Amino acid sequence: MTDPTNTAPECPQHGPMSLRTTEQLFSGPVYACPDEACWNAVLHPSDKLVAELKEQGKRRGTITITHTRADGTLLEGSRKGDGVFELVRPHRFWFSRSMPGTLFIRQSRDKRADHWSIRRAAEALRKAGWTVEITIDEDTRRSFAEAEADRVTRAEERTERFTEYAGNAAARSNTAYAGVRQIADGIPMGQPLMPDHHSYRRALRDRERMDAGMRRSIDEGKKAEYYTQRAKASGSYEVFRKNPPRALRRIEKLEAELRGVERWLRGESNNGYTRALTPDTVAELGRRKEELEEEIGYWRHVIAEAEANGFKVWRPDDFVKGDFAKVYGRWFQVLRVNKKTLTVPSILNVHQAVVTPQNSTYGEMTHTVPYDKVFGRRSAEEMERTLAEASSS
Repeated sequence: MTDPTNTAPECPQHGPMSLRTTEQLFSGPVYACPDEACWNAVLHPSDKLVAELKEQGKRRGTITITHTRADGTLLEGSRKGDGVFELVRPHRFWFSRSMPGTLFIRQSRDKRADHWSIRRAAEALRKAGWTVEITIDEDTRRSFAEAEADRVTRAEERTERFTEYAGNAAARSNTAYAGVRQIADGIPMGQPLMPDHHSYRRALRDRERMDAGMRRSIDEGKKAEYYTQRAKASGSYEVFRKNPPRALRRIEKLEAELRGVERWLRGESNNGYTRALTPDTVAELGRRKEELEEEIGYWRHVIAEAEANGFKVWRPDDFVKGDFAKVYGRWFQVLRVNKKTLTVPSILNVHQAVVTPQNSTYGEMTHTVPYDKVFGRRSAEEMERTLAEASSS
């Protein structure tokens, strides 16, 4: 439906919006982009509500909710105490001290917009008399490398912050313990409480202060230990993310997801599930395909750098039947070379350093081991020489 007054707002991406009405969720004037794959909209409160608010002397302004994959979902136009936060909090919106006047949906960056939460929040605001403008741009995003660099930077900031917290807690713990020692040094060793002595009340207070001080020292010590562990975890974030075996498993998972997206785009089933190829679905699948290809390329570059620095990526061409592969710190004879795994005697053998079908604790039981779990190779001849040298010495 076209707005007869020619005052319809414009979609930033597709031009003038159309006036629509819905019977359930959005009762009242709603402008929406005519493009079927676009979610941008403007919601106005009903004329009746506006009239009631005017009679009560209340004025409402315009709230804008924007989403891009680069910045996430942001709500602007609110002021402290205007009631907006209370209205949108049930719909995943939160506040940040670093962004006064802006609310946001947590963990919404680099992801598709949560249309359900956005529209529910917009309806709650509209019913309270606010005009709500929704702008969703799924095509504006950061590259995966930029997002990963930002995550590493924030991990470094957390490391500094938790290190400071740990140092402060340790200092408070030491101060509390020093206070306890100071009181204890003033009490003769083995001195009992003497109810009839004039110092009895002071002695009681001293013991209460010592007890409180020790509890405070212990609590602060636990805080220092906790923040130290948090700082350690944050400090190892980049190493954890770029660990080559872990990166290889991540690539395999992403490639499987990419194959599924490509099947859906061809109209095929993916593990028994099909997708109706509406314009919105096709657009979203295309974006996801692009993101997956970019992320896979990033992690392949990480693996290439690791190989240049000496890390060995084991592949089927590196093994033949009868070789030995180092897995979980022990050597297992290769029984079969598969595309993604090696078949070896049972990895439940806990005593043998070198496991063959003949000495396996579990007889003919076998296991398959993915190549990212392999950390060494020896041919049958090399293993025979190694065992002969070990037995002779």
